[in-house]
Amino acid sequence: MNNKYIELSFFFDEFCQNCKKVITKKFVKSEIITTYIAKRQQLCLLKSGEADLIRYDFNGNKTIVEHYMANNIFGEIFYNVTTNNELFVEAKSKCEVLFFDYEFIENKCTTNCTYHKKVIQTLPNLLLTQINSLNTRIEILSKRTIREKLLTYFNIIATKNISKSFSLPFSLTDLADYLSVDRSAMMRELSYLKNDNIIEKNGNRITLLY
Repeated sequence: MNNKYIELSFFFDEFCQNCKKVITKKFVKSEIITTYIAKRQQLCLLKSGEADLIRYDFNGNKTIVEHYMANNIFGEIFYNVTTNNELFVEAKSKCEVLFFDYEFIENKCTTNCTYHKKVIQTLPNLLLTQINSLNTRIEILSKRTIREKLLTYFNIIATKNISKSFSLPFSLTDLADYLSVDRSAMMRELSYLKNDNIIEKNGNRITLLY
């Protein structure tokens, strides 16, 4: 665990215990953390666990828009929903989440709230991480074929883990939803990649052979 992760975890602990504007909630796997249809100016900090931002279209097709891990930030302010397709965040494991309104950035809970000042200093780094995540998503979805999407995603994960061998953070069903592709077609492409000696696959573990 790197120092930045430890510093953020410590900050979140102190923040939720000492600032009156913060609400902390715990969620179990598959529980809905928040929805985006209400158009609230709400920021959420994922203190622990993992979660997915999910959308269902009019035909009931599921898309995983984003995958969140500890210390990620999310909320309605990042998405200007202009359709009736509801976005919601679902816990993929036990989660602890900090909630506060974006207006809180300008309005202190007390005149001497030191944690309010710290969150203003920390927020730019959290927002930068969110922007990088969105850029990664755009990079993946810009690929035209399932093979290109898979290999782009695998390369991103390998670079992040500094290893050509890694475990996927998704189930294969969720991976298909994240890549916005048909699961059966994706499974066929994974078999082709394996037969072409481009990857090794053992369950949810992938090894790049190039």
